[in-house]
Amino acid sequence: MVLNLNKRDKLFIGIIALVHVVFFMLACMYKRIYMGDSFEYIYEALNIKKYFFFYCGNPTMPIFPEYMTERLPGYPLFLLAIYMFTINNWIVIVFQNVLSVFNIYYARKVFLQIGYHAKYDWLLLLFVIAYPAQFINANTIAPDILLQTFTLLYLGNFVLLLQKKQLKYSAYMSLALIAGIFVKPVLYPFVIIHILILTATGIYNKVLLQRTIAVAIMPICAVLICNSINYSRTGKFHFSSNQSVNAVYYYYAYFSQKEGIDSATKFLHNERKNIAGHTEFKDRYDLANKRGVELLEQNFFPYMIFHLKNSARIFIEPGKGEMDLFTGKLTYGGLYNKQAQSGFYAMWKNKRWAGLNEYIHNNPSLLFVTLVFIFNCLRLIGMLLFFFDRKISWPIRIFIGILLLYFAIAAGPIANTRYFLPESLIAIGIAAMGYMSRLQKRATK
Repeated sequence: MVLNLNKRDKLFIGIIALVHVVFFMLACMYKRIYMGDSFEYIYEALNIKKYFFFYCGNPTMPIFPEYMTERLPGYPLFLLAIYMFTINNWIVIVFQNVLSVFNIYYARKVFLQIGYHAKYDWLLLLFVIAYPAQFINANTIAPDILLQTFTLLYLGNFVLLLQKKQLKYSAYMSLALIAGIFVKPVLYPFVIIHILILTATGIYNKVLLQRTIAVAIMPICAVLICNSINYSRTGKFHFSSNQSVNAVYYYYAYFSQKEGIDSATKFLHNERKNIAGHTEFKDRYDLANKRGVELLEQNFFPYMIFHLKNSARIFIEPGKGEMDLFTGKLTYGGLYNKQAQSGFYAMWKNKRWAGLNEYIHNNPSLLFVTLVFIFNCLRLIGMLLFFFDRKISWPIRIFIGILLLYFAIAAGPIANTRYFLPESLIAIGIAAMGYMSRLQKRATK
């Protein structure tokens, strides 16, 4: 794919690589390459290397079953591939930057196959550079760039499946989904949607359905095998212990907005204390899921409105918190305490316009964040133009719409740029195509 590069390709890659170099130099200056979950992934990689023990906690401390399945092995194995030669996380960051360059170039290749024209690279580059989360995550020990890779491969092989009508691309989609599932659990419910997509595509392409379905169920088989392994290790048939954690944690953000940060913190503390009171992991897992269902039943309509509102916000979220963490202006302790009480959304809820001057004074990065927000809004308009463009194949539009909506709804209250990153380049690509169509019409007139 990277062979026979023409001038446009080389210029495109060169500009993207240069931006990555700039952000890598900033990372070297600020030295903020770790996020809240980084050390769990590092622990698991080292535990696999030393003991072949898939465990994301400190092995010198008492073993907790939650840590056996909290972090899936995809990203730790990526770290391990580098740790086999040297345990140096700056080398990991270099490889992630290279992978990020590949992702952006590969995304462009995919969109070239569905109608994008390289002469509009200036527009695509503008949207990419105006979304700093891509480069911040490339310089953070986190699995999101790797998950982005497999999401793009999933899309790319779907495009080839539609165009070439060959079963092997269905298999490649299944393999890309399996790989993505084992990077972060956010994708594992998608295995059901995957079966429906491949079945519908098989009917559309007039391919023998038995073979299509056999390939389509590969990811769900992988999930069931993983569940069985986890059952043998923990006594609970499940995919990831993160599911039970999030079952309650999602309501923390809801109660923070509804009743205030202190009340929400008390709620979360009490829930976790009650769950931790059970000695068996299976009981803790089941109770957390049960409480999640109970809380949903008690707050169904207001919570669903809150969840969907935040799902929609993910498309324009500029990621101020992530930027401040990257530059060291904000710590993770402040992210969950100080920012929760003095962040933009909290300020706007409590003071509206009256608090704006004080907020600007306390946040000198606001001008830069505002520019990112404006480009995000422009990107959203371009995305809408893409979905209404009849020149684009309707199966492509439907498929991309499903991917975007799935990640947005899965993020819900945790609507930050990390959760948008797997689909961000897809959103950027279709936005560029949406504006490209309008520019072409104007040029024709």
